[in-house]
Amino acid sequence: MRYLWSVPAAVIAWFVVGFAPTYLNALPDGSTMFVPARIDLLVLGGFAGGVVAGLLIRRIRIVVPLVLVVASGAWWLSGHALTDGQLSDKGLLAALLVASAIGGFFGALGTRSSVVAAFALAVPVAWYALRPASELETWRWLWQLNGLLVAAGLALLLYVACWRRGWRSADCWVPLAAVYVASFAVVDGAQAITEARGRSTDEIADAGTDAFFQTFEPLLREYWPWLVLAVLLAIPMVALKIRALPPPPPPPSPYDDRGNDAVLSDDLDWIDREEPKRRLLPRREPVG
Repeated sequence: MRYLWSVPAAVIAWFVVGFAPTYLNALPDGSTMFVPARIDLLVLGGFAGGVVAGLLIRRIRIVVPLVLVVASGAWWLSGHALTDGQLSDKGLLAALLVASAIGGFFGALGTRSSVVAAFALAVPVAWYALRPASELETWRWLWQLNGLLVAAGLALLLYVACWRRGWRSADCWVPLAAVYVASFAVVDGAQAITEARGRSTDEIADAGTDAFFQTFEPLLREYWPWLVLAVLLAIPMVALKIRALPPPPPPPSPYDDRGNDAVLSDDLDWIDREEPKRRLLPRREPVG
């Protein structure tokens, strides 16, 4: 019965989480396509939608084929039709399918270990944190807004990592924070590759590599106080989460599944034994 709601919810979440933010400021380049033909939006949106779909369905063998079908259908509904027997922009379609499948795979794994879910959500959270800044370049409180979004994203990831195991998962906070910072570089690299589309392969690779490595230093220099604030905020969040949970059940006693014979010595073991039934001899009828 769970799949009656999880499958349609995953289909809706794939688009809402992955591509609905694109429609808040209209589609790029004045396009009216259901799924825009931009490599950064296809990769990041497909991955984000796949992660959420995997978290909802919780089964790899179901979520991966589902997101592949949904991604192909959304691509076809966008107007990318067959041209001379071949799909137009096959590379973009392949990027969308691969990103959706990988996201669904990690999302399904995240239902068993919340640490995996936190690592999988690092790239989508970093992508969402950067979007308001691109529309408010001249705003007075831009540094505060960016820092708040960066801190909120990191605190959310640290909280999700400790969702199931509590403080035992706190040892992954350092690599998770590093992956989160690297996710901003991944987003910038994908956007740089999109802007360099149409150039030679070497120029595209150089643009993506430069954007990737030039993101770390400004991000750490400008927003390191907000990253520290995120860690300080995640500590009470996890503590309140653990305190709100019911206490763990007591460990089972080794004698719960055994009778009283388990605590009696061998010389008293006969007390709880059933007495064997006596066999009565049949009454003999008198002769004569």
